[in-house]
Amino acid sequence: MRSEMPDPKHIPVWIAGICLFALLCSGCTVEPTETDLLLPVDFSNVPDDMVLTKFHTDKIEIRIKGDPRKIEMLSTETILYPADLYTDLEFDPAGDSDSIEPGHYLLPVDRTRIPLDSSITVLDISPSYLSVRLEKKVTKTFKVTVPYTGEPAKGHLALIPACDPPTVALTGAESLINEIDQLRTKPVDLTGADEDFKKEVPLDLENPLLFSSAQSMFIVTVPIQARLGTKTIDAIPIRLRNSPGNATIEPGGISIEIKGPQDVLANKAVLDEIYAFMDLKDLKPGVYARHAYINIPVDLVMTNAAPQVFTVKVE
Repeated sequence: MRSEMPDPKHIPVWIAGICLFALLCSGCTVEPTETDLLLPVDFSNVPDDMVLTKFHTDKIEIRIKGDPRKIEMLSTETILYPADLYTDLEFDPAGDSDSIEPGHYLLPVDRTRIPLDSSITVLDISPSYLSVRLEKKVTKTFKVTVPYTGEPAKGHLALIPACDPPTVALTGAESLINEIDQLRTKPVDLTGADEDFKKEVPLDLENPLLFSSAQSMFIVTVPIQARLGTKTIDAIPIRLRNSPGNATIEPGGISIEIKGPQDVLANKAVLDEIYAFMDLKDLKPGVYARHAYINIPVDLVMTNAAPQVFTVKVE
C-alpha cells in the first residue's frame, strides 16, 4: 500500500510554522563580531620603598573577536588588566626585591592575563608595552599653614591661626616631595566673623593620590580681634560735685585721648557716656590744685589727658 503525501491545504498552520522554523535554523550560524575595549591597568605589588608616579600607562586598548552575545555581556562588566610589578620587575633569581631600582621601565602586555572567555580572541593590543616610572619613596615633615578667604565683620581682623597638629609627615615620590615648599590646608572662610572660632579642614594637596599623609584633617583655631583705633575728645566740661558755695575751676574743660575697638569709638551712644567731674566736698574757702576724674566706658582706655591739674577757687 503506497502512502500519499498529504495535501498542503490540509496541514495545520502550527505544524507548518514549526517545519519552516526548523528549515531556516538548520542552516543558520552566528557570525563572530569584532570590537574594541578599553581596559584600565591595575598595578599591584609596588615595592615597599618605591612609588609608582603619575607617569605610567593607565589604560590599554584591545581588539577582540567572538560571539556577539558574549561580547555584548562584556559591556556590563568592569575588566582590568592586572600588572604585577613585583613579578614583572623582579630580575634577581634569588627573589630579592632590592634588585628593583628607581627608573623607567617598559613591561610587555601579557595577553594571557586578560580575563576574557576562552572563546573570545584578542586580535590586537595597544600599546603592547606598559610604561612605568618608579621613584624612591621618602617621608618628610612639613609645617602646616592655613590660608584665609573672605573678610571678617566690619571693624575686626583675623590673627595668625593655630593648627592642631601644627606639622604633618607626608610620604611620596622623592622628586615630588622635594618640590613642596610648604603645606597648606584648604582655605578657611572668614566672611562675617566677629569672634574666635574653630573649624576642621583637610590638607590642600594638588594630587592626593600621589601622596600619603599621616594626618588627613586638622583643627584650626582662628582668633578674631576687633580693630583698635584712637580718638581725641576736646573740651569736656568739668562737673563739680559737692561744691561749697561759690567755687570756680580753671580751665573749665579737659581734652582726652582714648583707645579701643573702632566700632566702639564710632558709637555715639558709648561716647556720650564719657564725662569729667571733680569732688569739692569739705573744701574751705581758698585756692586748690586738683585732678579731674574721667568716666570711661568699658572696652575703652584713656591714653592721655590735658590738662592734668586744675585750679579751684572757693570763696
